[in-house]
Amino acid sequence: MLAQSVTAFQAPAMMASTKAVSATMFAEGDIGVTPPLGVYDPLGLIATKDMRRFEIMEIKHGRAAMLGFLHVILIHAGYRLPGYLSIEQDLKFNEMPVGCFASLEATPTLGWLQIMAFTCASETGYAGRPAGLVAQTDDKAPGDIGGREWKRYDDPEVKAFKLNAERNNGRAAMMGVTGCLVHELLGVDALYPTGGLGGAAPPVIA
Repeated sequence: MLAQSVTAFQAPAMMASTKAVSATMFAEGDIGVTPPLGVYDPLGLIATKDMRRFEIMEIKHGRAAMLGFLHVILIHAGYRLPGYLSIEQDLKFNEMPVGCFASLEATPTLGWLQIMAFTCASETGYAGRPAGLVAQTDDKAPGDIGGREWKRYDDPEVKAFKLNAERNNGRAAMMGVTGCLVHELLGVDALYPTGGLGGAAPPVIA
């Protein structure tokens, strides 16, 4: 799935940290260093923090955000899983509310426990299988948690393109999910904030 992956943050000249940056692995051409920001580090983290840990977190959060944002789009489009979310509570998937916060509050306790159990198994590699997820280890590139049967790319250019695409899509999805949550907190629809809760067209600006 993933092989080598390096995130990069270092400020442009006008925003550069005054502290000398000793790290040399975060430069133009590295995975995650993409236009228009390039190497972007306004807080000077490259020289002071464990960037591998930050990189793993960014990839992980980006993947979760991509799944989350896709979920919001599908739910608003009317797609629902068949059957019951909770037989004990007589709660079907199509009865769950559309709103992000409302659906979180409506999820049964057992559902949350299942989500936590899956997350813990993924993090620790407890349920790791050749075709599934394995634990992130120090000898693997950040984000490489796919089993042996996951596809890898031998062509360096193809691999770099795929890794950069995942990184940028994850960053966009994190912004997208945050935007959906903020919209709901402001009392408007998550996907159609300018058109009201009904998702109508935005009002005409005179």
